[in-house]
Amino acid sequence: VQLQASGGGLVQAGGSLRLSCAASGRTLSINDMGWYRQAPGKEREFVARISIQGSRETHYADSVTGRFTISRENAMKTIYLQMNNLKAEDTAVYYCVSHGSFEDYWGQGTLVTVSS
Repeated sequence: VQLQASGGGLVQAGGSLRLSCAASGRTLSINDMGWYRQAPGKEREFVARISIQGSRETHYADSVTGRFTISRENAMKTIYLQMNNLKAEDTAVYYCVSHGSFEDYWGQGTLVTVSS
C-alpha cells in the first residue's frame, strides 16, 4: 500500500485547511485509515481514524473533537481531514496511516503551520 498525503500549508489561527490522503496498491487489505501528527520536540500522536470497510465509524482525539472532521471517498480510496478553527498547537507534521489485516502503512508527512 502506498499513501500520498497533501494539503498542508501555512494558515492563521482560526483558519481552516483540508488534508487529503490517497491510497494505492493492495487497498483491499485496508480496514481503516487515519491521521497522526508530530509536533516539534514531541511524540507522534493520534488525531483521527475512519473505518474503510462497511460503516463510516470515526474516532477523534479529544484535542480535535468538534474542530476536525475525517471523511472518506471509497471509490478513490481517499480520506480527508477537514481542520477548522486551527490553533497554534495544531502545528505539526501530519501523517496518513492505513491499518490492514496484516500490517500498517505510513505516508510521507505534510506540514501544517498555524500562526498565532
